[in-house]
Amino acid sequence: MSQENRKQLFPSIQPNKAISTSTSEMAGERNPASCYLDERTFRLCCQLFLQHSETIQDGWSWEQIKGTDEGFMKKTVLMPVKPSFLHKQHECSMQDENMVTDDVQANVEDETAGVQAVCEIHAVLRYEYHVLYSCSYQIPVLYFRASTLDGRPLSLEEVWSNVHPNYRQRLQQGPWDTLTQQEHPLLGQPFFMLHPCRTEEFMKPALDLAQAENKRMNYIVTWLSVVGPVVRLDVPLSYSSSAVISLSVSDSTDPEDVQRTC
Repeated sequence: MSQENRKQLFPSIQPNKAISTSTSEMAGERNPASCYLDERTFRLCCQLFLQHSETIQDGWSWEQIKGTDEGFMKKTVLMPVKPSFLHKQHECSMQDENMVTDDVQANVEDETAGVQAVCEIHAVLRYEYHVLYSCSYQIPVLYFRASTLDGRPLSLEEVWSNVHPNYRQRLQQGPWDTLTQQEHPLLGQPFFMLHPCRTEEFMKPALDLAQAENKRMNYIVTWLSVVGPVVRLDVPLSYSSSAVISLSVSDSTDPEDVQRTC
């Protein structure tokens, strides 16, 4: 990570110092089972994450909002999908809007089948992922947007249909509660968001276990390793196995302390 990016993340911290976070420091001594995270610890975890990303060339960067102290982690991924995915979604959209007759639709399907039989080329989608800190929920939140290479944004239904099959069945009882479309809190643009209401369900056991075993962990790595794959964002194992830390963090993640910092 460049020295300039370090200064943007932590203007009051020397950029040449290493960062250290322990489980007890992130969980908080007064509430060891809490999954809350204060903004300073969020940024420390992000810096560690970005340092390793740069080492393995994983494509993450820190985006600073001009003229403010606000920022977020960002990564753009080009994702191959089967051509039938886009054709299917396009056909469904045309049916919903009654834009074609049944006869024309049948011809389109026949033509699509012929193309697929001859051509093995994959279609490509562009996914842009943002990791933000939420003062409201006091935890990180994953925002993202998706489009075709020609710039057509995917609908919520299309994004949901592209959720990894291993997770789709588990989440299908309440898909719109898990995956929603909202305005990006820093950019003011429409984005999709993985709702953070279930974060405590998987972060609390992880924090408890790490603390019981007196192990250090990076909150962002653990959290993103769980939520990322739901929307096709993979986190290499090397993030979890990377050992990097030396500067203690004294911030508590007690909810009242977090509220006072936001």
